[in-house]
Amino acid sequence: MEEKIKEVIPFSVNEINSYLKTLLKDNSDIVFREFRISNKKCLLVFIDGISDKNLINNFVMETLLDNNKLVDLNEKQLFDLLTVSDIKKSINLKDSIIDLLCGETLLFIDGKCECYIIATRTSPSRGVGEPSGESVIRGSRDGFTENARMNTSLIRRRIRDTRLKIETTKIGVRSKTDIAIVYMDDIVNEDILRRVKKKLEDINIDAILDSGYIEQLIEEDKWSIFPQVQATERPEVVSSAIYEGKVCIIVDNSPFVLVTPSTFSNLFQTPDDYNLRWIYSTFSRVIRFFALIISLVLPSLYISVTSFHTSIIPAKLAYSIASSRQGIAFPPIFEAVIMEVFLAFLLEAIVRLPKAIGSTIGIVGGIVIGQAAVSAGLVSPVMIVVVALTIISGFMSPNYEVMLSVRLFRIMYIVISGILGFYGIILGTFIFLTYLLRIESFGIPYLSPIVNMRKRDFKDIFVKYPLYLFKDRPKYMNTQDKKRQG
Repeated sequence: MEEKIKEVIPFSVNEINSYLKTLLKDNSDIVFREFRISNKKCLLVFIDGISDKNLINNFVMETLLDNNKLVDLNEKQLFDLLTVSDIKKSINLKDSIIDLLCGETLLFIDGKCECYIIATRTSPSRGVGEPSGESVIRGSRDGFTENARMNTSLIRRRIRDTRLKIETTKIGVRSKTDIAIVYMDDIVNEDILRRVKKKLEDINIDAILDSGYIEQLIEEDKWSIFPQVQATERPEVVSSAIYEGKVCIIVDNSPFVLVTPSTFSNLFQTPDDYNLRWIYSTFSRVIRFFALIISLVLPSLYISVTSFHTSIIPAKLAYSIASSRQGIAFPPIFEAVIMEVFLAFLLEAIVRLPKAIGSTIGIVGGIVIGQAAVSAGLVSPVMIVVVALTIISGFMSPNYEVMLSVRLFRIMYIVISGILGFYGIILGTFIFLTYLLRIESFGIPYLSPIVNMRKRDFKDIFVKYPLYLFKDRPKYMNTQDKKRQG
């Protein structure tokens, strides 16, 4: 429930001081500084740690006290006197307190039912570094940070256009988290922009601690396995999406920026696809989609062949597989399930362990336990190879959430193929494609532009054409300005 705070600012500084100290009691980091100018009592309030103390001392307090006899504290003189970049007047106490909690400094003057908000916001944050989760061979080495204003500057650096719009709002009844909606005014699909704003306005939650909260709350299908919003740490990915007419959401305290809408093919694209020559990019992209198929169906294909359709295997390979399975107590489906569970445990442990020992545990655990499982007759050596290829193929996906989604569908494939054989793989593929077909992201079909069958948009799906052929923006986005290059 939202806290009830006075909206009218009292005339008396003593009354304001008493009210604020009661409202903000038991907070040792909030500083109240009383002083007099021209025989009028003044009150300066700020939060130590998220307000710039040097700016307050050198350009606010020092300036006011040095000009004690020259200023009669009218608005014009006060604005001319303070040597700070931004100062504004407010007559709403509730809004002023929210600004205080964001790091601004409040100045109250006795006899005036108004407050002067001085821009002194600062916050501890790490410097701009290379994103650890989205590495590239050729591309920029800067990535988003937890500071929303720094993130907008990284986008501004790449888009020097007056038509770039950055609208800010606050979400979270208690957290009041800063959110920035970024788009290109003359390109954006206005229907998508309207949908995004409506979704954000409808959010009613205590706190937004990361962009993942926003992602889950604005998705069209809350039960979807696949992500409908793309999260990225790379400014060039966001800038490219803005040029395509998409809407991006920056969340303070999160280095991941959300891109809406997102399609299935977008999640398999990387900055290297556009920074390298088209022939290399095309080869990499084809390999990526081929790896997706391997990651989905390879274990179920092995189960189907060894359990139901052994006649299609060449004789020598059949003998080799049969010999490797001698002494194995479980059928192939149980082998696959055992290995999936083991790898799920191992991957989760690697993610949670400190980096210094995580990689070592991963290598040693995989080799030792895999060899022990073979020696104990729990799984066959061929199954170890199949699972290894499956895991490597899964890691070729540029998006971590897609890898997790594919893992869930892989388990479905294993179960169905263990019951129906090849018919199970066909049924699983039908379920998989039907599931993707029913997903929409802010009114855009998830399998666009494949389902739209627009040939021009096929230049950037499975095959990446040379850049000089990218003359139009994607048609499925229905942008205002449809031309990319002349």
